[in-house]
Amino acid sequence: MTFVPAKQRLEPWSWLGVPFLICAIASVLLTVPIRAFGVGLPQPVLALVLAFAWAVIRPSVLAPFLLMLFGLFLDLLWGGPIGLWGLALVAAYGLILAVRPTLTGRGIAVLWIWYAAACLLAFGVGVLITFAKTSEIPNPWSLGWQILITILLYPFAGRLIARYEDADVRFR
Repeated sequence: MTFVPAKQRLEPWSWLGVPFLICAIASVLLTVPIRAFGVGLPQPVLALVLAFAWAVIRPSVLAPFLLMLFGLFLDLLWGGPIGLWGLALVAAYGLILAVRPTLTGRGIAVLWIWYAAACLLAFGVGVLITFAKTSEIPNPWSLGWQILITILLYPFAGRLIARYEDADVRFR
């Protein structure tokens, strides 16, 4: 029997629930209309951190449902088409879940590249849905800024992965 420290146990509330709530609160805080030098706060898609980390940590039945719920929350928060972010987040989760066996034991650079690929896929899905719904493409500068800020959030995904990657011996 393997000993797992209490802080790394894979309880659903600790690796799914707490990060979900933290990202939801941070997403709301980032919508506050504060402007500095004529520029507002960045609007990264914090849930992409969860989509990536949850797929790398462990396959789960709850994760896609929570990502759909978070996507609905983002759609309502940002006023987007219902289902846009839910589908985008699940697409990113599915991509990482598909390549998960090749990510095991890889370095930070490889994981960051795959995180960036998941982000690009999610934003690509978002642009396609937006175009299908409105026949318009989002502002490329705003979209590029949002993608860049979201990709730069990888250290948070890496920290979540490092915290729980060895907690479930069934998936080593």
